[in-house]
Amino acid sequence: MQVRELAIAGVYEFAPKSFGDNRGLFTAPFQGEVFEKTVGHTLRLGQTNHSVSRRGTIRGVHFADTPPGQAKYIYCPSGSMLDVIVDIRVGSPTFGKWVSVVLDAQSYKAVYVPEGLGHGFVALEDDTSMSYLCSTGYNPGAEHGITPLDPALDLPWPCDIEPVLSDKDIKAPTLAEAQAAGLLPTYDACQAHYASLLDNRVMTTPSTSASPS
Repeated sequence: MQVRELAIAGVYEFAPKSFGDNRGLFTAPFQGEVFEKTVGHTLRLGQTNHSVSRRGTIRGVHFADTPPGQAKYIYCPSGSMLDVIVDIRVGSPTFGKWVSVVLDAQSYKAVYVPEGLGHGFVALEDDTSMSYLCSTGYNPGAEHGITPLDPALDLPWPCDIEPVLSDKDIKAPTLAEAQAAGLLPTYDACQAHYASLLDNRVMTTPSTSASPS
């Protein structure tokens, strides 16, 4: 598996190998040993989520109160999508910046989004599925969003696709409004949380699950 860190520190793209034969294809989008060596701690699994979206659907930009926040490990088992991560941590050297990755069912690339960052995506074709591992379960009282159409962020949604959004995402505040309302996590609180994850890490044993059979 190939790994690269994106332009926001702590955000990683994971590219697994795929093995095809006359039966079909095998791949392992998440590999615990590789993840721990890259990030420095295991991924605590609190919940798995799966969504299916029509072309043009934008979900996000969502985030959770940190700590504890909600880290996400995301991949696309069918279709294709443009995944967008926004640094919304007040005080961060990359505050207000974003990175994007195309995830699809050809490469099976995955992206890791640590706690305290905003996440959203747009489906690039019909019946696009997104699967993601979450470090914590859903907590509606701690869940927030900023509008994906915030002109100050100028997120890279395709101009040739009509956007489809929920009422909740349309009515979400801009980044500036969320900051003024005190909704955003702080960089210092997030850094302290990341350090606690390193302190409590549990070493994994080598796995052979990435080998086809």
